[in-house]
Amino acid sequence: MSKGPRAETFVFLDLEATGLPSVDPKIAEISLFPVHRSSLENPECDESDAPVLPQVPDKLTLCTSPECPFTAKASEITGLSSEGLARCQKPGFDGAVVRTPQAFLSRQEGPLCLMAHNGFDYDFPLLCTELPGYAAGAAGPGPCPQPWHPGPGRQGLQPGQPLPPLLPGGAEGHVHTRLMVFLHRAAELLAWADEHALSWARVEPMYVPPDGLSLKA
Repeated sequence: MSKGPRAETFVFLDLEATGLPSVDPKIAEISLFPVHRSSLENPECDESDAPVLPQVPDKLTLCTSPECPFTAKASEITGLSSEGLARCQKPGFDGAVVRTPQAFLSRQEGPLCLMAHNGFDYDFPLLCTELPGYAAGAAGPGPCPQPWHPGPGRQGLQPGQPLPPLLPGGAEGHVHTRLMVFLHRAAELLAWADEHALSWARVEPMYVPPDGLSLKA
């Protein structure tokens, strides 16, 4: 497989949803942190030489009221509920929600590469289901699988080293944690991402909505 163009912006992504793939989940929260390659190649460090969070002036976190209820486990994990989102007057997943991430990402220097823990098994397929226009219009190498993803037969760059605990705060806290993990091995992970990034054409929607229609931007 020929290598595509080098990503200039890495978009760290996390979704919170109503359940596992078996229940045809809906997105309830999405958080996007785009970080330019230059900030990853030359990370700032504190007095102890530990990487610190780079300047990330652009961040997007959205909550929506999903059309289906949360499973009990999903609500426990995410801290979200249909009642809580409705009480805060969060609108449903409509065309404006589709257009907002597209407009937000269009401000970033391309090509873009999305980074998500467990992305190919969950986040990317669900994103393609709920935001079909993003996948169709995405430019550049597309999503990057995370090399520190734990699972059968997989190891990170340091075998046996677990991921650090996720920060509280839903999708945004999770994105913050994953970005900090990346910064600790930035040079190696950038090289790995350049080699392993895949096109959005490789991502299939998680499921087809019951009415057979996709929400259009």
